Amino acid sequence: MAGIVLVRDVMSKDVKVVRPDTLVKEVVATMNKFDIGSIVVVQAGRPVGIITERDMLRRIVEPCLAPEALRAREVMTSPVISIQATSSIDEAAKIMARKRIKRLLVMDSEKLVGILTFTDIVTQMPNMLGILEELVRPHHRSY
Repeated sequence: MAGIVLVRDVMSKDVKVVRPDTLVKEVVATMNKFDIGSIVVVQAGRPVGIITERDMLRRIVEPCLAPEALRAREVMTSPVISIQATSSIDEAAKIMARKRIKRLLVMDSEKLVGILTFTDIVTQMPNMLGILEELVRPHHRSY
């Protein structure tokens, strides 16, 4: 169907990952190095969790824990919520709203291929509005 925006067209493909046994201090350093707000935790090539800035605040900063003493598995959110790369942005937005999350892992079958954020969807809105305008604009046919 023309006009449908797919997750694979909007997602970020360069997903940063860590192992469950990675020290949280290293996780923070990686997030800072790449200026990202989340990192995916993978085990045996499969995503098992995600660590966000909010996770850091709630699970490390507020309880005053030492990041050099914790592992990724201890602060990650699990299970992860994902969507297939061929799904529509509309479907992704509905899942994010229903689950009250700002990030979805993007899968191609069982393989992690990207991450979709709330910001990715908002950034796409002008294009989506343009498509909608085109669909509702009256077309004059010449016979």
